[in-house]
Amino acid sequence: MALFLILSCGSSPAARGAVPLDPDPPAPTPSRSLSPLEELRREVELGSPASLGRAVLLLQRRDLPPSAESRALTAAAAAIAGRLYPGSVALPPVEAPADHSYARIIRDINQGNYQTPSSASRDFLEYTLPFLALYNNAAGTGMDAAGTETARLRQALPHLERAAALNGESALPFLFRAFVLEKTGEGEQAEEAYQRALELAPDCYPAELGLARLYVQKQDWPRASAIVTELLRQNSRNGEALLIRARILLDQGFFQQAQTPLDTYASINTTNRVYLFLRARFQAEGNRNREAAISLLRPLYRANQDDPETALYLTSLLLESSRGEDNDEGRALLARFSGPNASSEALALAATDSIRRENWRDAKNYLDRLLPRRRLAGDILNAWKTERALGNNAAALAYARELYNRDNTNEEGITAYVMSLIDTGRQTEASRIIDQRLGAAASGTPKSRYYYLRSRTQSGEDAVMNDLRSALFEDPRNMDALVTMFEIYHRRKDERRAVYYLRQALVIAPNNPQLKRYEAEYRSLLGN
Repeated sequence: MALFLILSCGSSPAARGAVPLDPDPPAPTPSRSLSPLEELRREVELGSPASLGRAVLLLQRRDLPPSAESRALTAAAAAIAGRLYPGSVALPPVEAPADHSYARIIRDINQGNYQTPSSASRDFLEYTLPFLALYNNAAGTGMDAAGTETARLRQALPHLERAAALNGESALPFLFRAFVLEKTGEGEQAEEAYQRALELAPDCYPAELGLARLYVQKQDWPRASAIVTELLRQNSRNGEALLIRARILLDQGFFQQAQTPLDTYASINTTNRVYLFLRARFQAEGNRNREAAISLLRPLYRANQDDPETALYLTSLLLESSRGEDNDEGRALLARFSGPNASSEALALAATDSIRRENWRDAKNYLDRLLPRRRLAGDILNAWKTERALGNNAAALAYARELYNRDNTNEEGITAYVMSLIDTGRQTEASRIIDQRLGAAASGTPKSRYYYLRSRTQSGEDAVMNDLRSALFEDPRNMDALVTMFEIYHRRKDERRAVYYLRQALVIAPNNPQLKRYEAEYRSLLGN
């Protein structure tokens, strides 16, 4: 990949927002006078909306007589425009001559087959056109690589390197290389390649969309939103921009706002995989309707069984279900994706499921594989839960401190840190944080959480129970407080009160392994 590194080493903006598009940027000045046919080839190879627009004007010139080569170039331009810029550039419906190499490539593109170029070829388009088979943009959904194996993408990289050597002014090799790197998890290199494509063709909006997707992955909402806002200002029906907007809003928990871009996209295409996936997320997270989401995801998964995003989200919903058959189905799916070559997302889900089942050793094994790759807040929180459950209080404190130092306003991180301070005998520091937070906490769940934490610092049982009652007054569904109250009455052998709190806890978490054990012990008193 040395050639790409050399070509990409120019200055790269540190923080790129959406680039205002020049409606007709001038064509690069050639070093010599070109014939009309050579001009046409040059504009088609540049592959930007503006250059393809100039190609249309060239085709209207009288000094470019019809020929087999001009027909082949026109067909190539139409393939590029249709896949990369649908609806943006109008090209005449021309087919390449049947015996031309472009005709064979375009047939393969339409069938989703990547045609490996001849190593002897010196034709730029024979190296770039085949990649359109891997680039699903026919319905305006953007770079959707679900179902495209990593190996198929990677096999194109040497051919794209060769294309860049043949024409260093075209954005296409860098756009396509960025797509490969994005989909194979090499985000930093992908960002550099997208930036380079935009330097060569500022109107290459698929590169802007690629940057937006990368910023979504990094949870850099301001940059992602700036790009999408600008693209939707230019075209309010830009399909992929609408889907990215919906994803940004869903990821941030703005569920009702996410409905607007989803509804707009529905007027474009209701069968798109990404749209259906995001609609399922809206049902599960916004409407709290897990069954409706599963109903959307099951057929989507059957049609795209090698799509990890759909499979893992469906798996997570099945594992969270209260129905045993759903749990079994979810674990069967999870087994397909959590093997030696598991993605980070699959490892995180496997760890979460192990924690839910209190299989702490398995959870630790998954987290030991996951954390060297990524350290999202949820991953670190799961590592804290696991180490604490295993009795490794020092390791748990290290994870909790990492969470707290990263964001000392995050309630889960604060709770983890305070609990680890208590576990390791740092009562004074824990009490200082609790008292500070309790006074400022809003009524309801936030205040309930701090009353429960304060109960952990109390030395007398009466003081403990007073804080637990305050916690339950603020939030009757505070599981920690319910279980602790149950355990106190369980130790006291006050079975009537113990059952009262156990029954409430079981309503909230009927599949909790710890509660299941208590349920078995109190089965006769619970009336089961």
